[in-house]
Amino acid sequence: MTIPYGMDYDGLDEKQDACCTSPHLVLSDDGFRVCQNCGVVYGQEFVSSERRAYTADEVKNRRRTEPRWRTYGPRTVIGISKTDCKGQQLDSKRAQLFSRLSKIQGSLINSIERNFWESKPKLMSLCQKLQIPDFIQESAWKIYSQVARQKLTMGRSIESFVTASLYAAIRIHNFPRLLEEIVEVALIPIRSVHRSLGLIVRIILPQMGFKYKPISPNPLIYRFGAELGLTITTQKDAYNILVAASKRGLKRMGKDPKGIAAAVLYLAAKHNGERKTQTQIASIARITEVTLRTRAKQIRGHLV
Repeated sequence: MTIPYGMDYDGLDEKQDACCTSPHLVLSDDGFRVCQNCGVVYGQEFVSSERRAYTADEVKNRRRTEPRWRTYGPRTVIGISKTDCKGQQLDSKRAQLFSRLSKIQGSLINSIERNFWESKPKLMSLCQKLQIPDFIQESAWKIYSQVARQKLTMGRSIESFVTASLYAAIRIHNFPRLLEEIVEVALIPIRSVHRSLGLIVRIILPQMGFKYKPISPNPLIYRFGAELGLTITTQKDAYNILVAASKRGLKRMGKDPKGIAAAVLYLAAKHNGERKTQTQIASIARITEVTLRTRAKQIRGHLV
């Protein structure tokens, strides 16, 4: 049993199966809100999404009391703080000692390692939030490693190259994730990701022997169908409609695969009597209703 995220236990329908009399919700390592007593999953929430502090009060209220350890690179990082763990000021001799140790540690680290310290946790956080498989994460890290070694990140944003590397790996393996979703989670402008992605496609991928594949609407059909709650029969009918229209001359070149997948789902759901509005399907597919109607009309014309 899975309860949508944001729904309280008290707001559940009495006819539905209640998990237990006294639910105890905890946040698992994967970001799921789970009842410890019976195991009911209440939904998923993003982890490691901390709010930024802008004012002095926000800095004071959101300050951590313990260091946030990196999952990549050395665990011991000597900073330049002039206070100890209790917030008390260090004396001049001890402050000079830690300042000298910080400079020594910084001199032993090259720019590539320092770049990897920042980029690896960002990539792992993105993959965790988007539920990306490990083999795609490994491909994305290989791509970004080549980007860093060729010094393409100099004067550019590390976040944009990390996001672009992840999306390039997704396109290579034909995984059903959209660029808009990745940019929305990464919280960076899509224009900067496009610029970084262009450099990766032109320079990095040919050297590594990877092929940047176009997006296929086939995996998007089953993904959108599952998010809309359509039956597997309707999803298979939508796939068959796409195959039949392609055999009769439907041209996919230059058309957004999201619109094609949403259109065949709309036609299949309408044929099988499953009521889904154009607004619902367009919202899931991240397209407009005009695009949905246009693609549905084109596909219907090739089925006659």
